[in-house]
Amino acid sequence: MSYKRILTIQDISCVGQCSLTEALPILSACGLETAILPSAVLSNHTAGFTGFTFRDLTDDMPDIEKQWEKENLKFEAVYTGYLGSTKQIGFVQSIMESSTVPGAMRIVDPAMADGGKLYPIFDMEYVNAMKPLVFGADITLPNITEACFLTGMEYKEEYDEAYIDELLQKMADAGAKTIVLTGVGFKPGKTGVMVYENGEKKYYEHDKIAKGCHGTGDVYASAFVGALMHGKDAFEAAKIAADYTVLCIENTQDDPDHWYGVKFEPVLGDLIEMLK
Repeated sequence: MSYKRILTIQDISCVGQCSLTEALPILSACGLETAILPSAVLSNHTAGFTGFTFRDLTDDMPDIEKQWEKENLKFEAVYTGYLGSTKQIGFVQSIMESSTVPGAMRIVDPAMADGGKLYPIFDMEYVNAMKPLVFGADITLPNITEACFLTGMEYKEEYDEAYIDELLQKMADAGAKTIVLTGVGFKPGKTGVMVYENGEKKYYEHDKIAKGCHGTGDVYASAFVGALMHGKDAFEAAKIAADYTVLCIENTQDDPDHWYGVKFEPVLGDLIEMLK
């Protein structure tokens, strides 16, 4: 494997395992030189804590981009996670053009909705602004809710394979290339990931753990990107990411005091083994 430089753009929660505090160690463990562009800094994430501090770094992005251009710094892949505003989306698109090598991989996790609803900070203006970024990417990793918002398709809690097929086709018709659709389950107690690429779909099923953990979506996306850039194809990377995420959740189940995140660090060695 060649030594590759990747840029990941998302927020930092100083405490609480999510976003960059997961992406940086996971991508580094996968053998990648990992550069970061923080979109915001929070004292802690917003789920379960009684408050948080927040500093928006949107206005720093153009100056960082100019400095990278001055230094001729280029990246072989860009992976985006949670972005806090429509303005940031525009800056990310610019950076993808100015600070990448020819043929660089663009990977987008929409990170804006779940359970049939947008996150409270977002609205349809944000969804519409995300569409060019998502549909212009080489790979996108939406959950079912995000895919529904991006395509205008009705969200359903209960569905069959035909519903998922239609959702994938609508994503592809809108311009999506490789789609990694997460949280797809057809049986009780099971969930999985559906990968759609070049008109072909592949499904990987695994156990659904009833008690979830905060930050598992970021673990999944980061492990997927790490495996992909390590040389795995999209489906193999999707499987590795799913297995690693399940392992992280299992590793957290016996610790009731660790309610604010997923204990992914102790099993990073297992991810490294999965890549071999």
